[in-house]
Amino acid sequence: MSAPPTPEIPPVLVGLFDDAAVFPPGSLPIEEAVPAHVEHTRGAHAGLVGAFVLAAKDVDRLTGLTAGLPEGSFDLSVTVALPGVSDAVAAARRIPAVRLVGLEVAVPDGIAAEAVVPALAEAIEDDTGLTVYVEVPRDDRREALLAELSGTPCLAKFRTGGVRADLYPDEHELAAAILSAVRAGVPFKATAGLHHALRNTDPETGFEQHGFLNLLVAADAALKGAEEAELVELLADRDGDRVAERVRALSPEVRDLFRSFGTCSVAEPATESAGLGLLPAATIADLTEVSA
Repeated sequence: MSAPPTPEIPPVLVGLFDDAAVFPPGSLPIEEAVPAHVEHTRGAHAGLVGAFVLAAKDVDRLTGLTAGLPEGSFDLSVTVALPGVSDAVAAARRIPAVRLVGLEVAVPDGIAAEAVVPALAEAIEDDTGLTVYVEVPRDDRREALLAELSGTPCLAKFRTGGVRADLYPDEHELAAAILSAVRAGVPFKATAGLHHALRNTDPETGFEQHGFLNLLVAADAALKGAEEAELVELLADRDGDRVAERVRALSPEVRDLFRSFGTCSVAEPATESAGLGLLPAATIADLTEVSA
């Protein structure tokens, strides 16, 4: 988590929203996304905001866009395929304003689970300030890869949606993934598809979308020993009052498991959280000014 809790922001929401504004469906131009992110980190809602997420191919573009910022003030998480990790790290570290805090590593088809951690160790060496998330494939490598990550500094990343319906795991698949992570002792972040606080059906696409608050309460239940059927129910729950009440009862320790999620809009999840009574109106008023 990149910011301390404040009296206005519950600890379970601190740093939960990684700023992935440049990714679909938001696709904000980087020239707009970078200054918007800086404003987010300076507002009353700053405690909600995690790192800025950017693909490795675009890292060099931050050189000019962050030139006026203090050294090490721009927290960055880079998405990169496994073969390109060392180059991505070097590119980020050449930019004075950037503080590289995360890598989100995709594992291409054909790379065996047991090859991932050794390859990362060779590419990154010993960097204790860098959190490495390995995107867990939605295939028969899942269990083996989580077993390989267990006991290492590397964490997991679960894809929860995308631009096509088939990129969304249903609640059974996602519940099983959460349980596998808990049993392996591997914390995770989530990415893609978590556009809203609650489970919903997108009115434009018809896609069944997971809610990030549902994922938060399901993670907590898994930590407390719940089985898959209970997690499925929690992930499918569309009752805002009920889900919000569960969130209010959460211990901050749940964030030791569910670290953050990437969102193409900081404003939307924050506004929906406020609508459920989880954030004060003043925080959202500040956010509205930044987004305007």
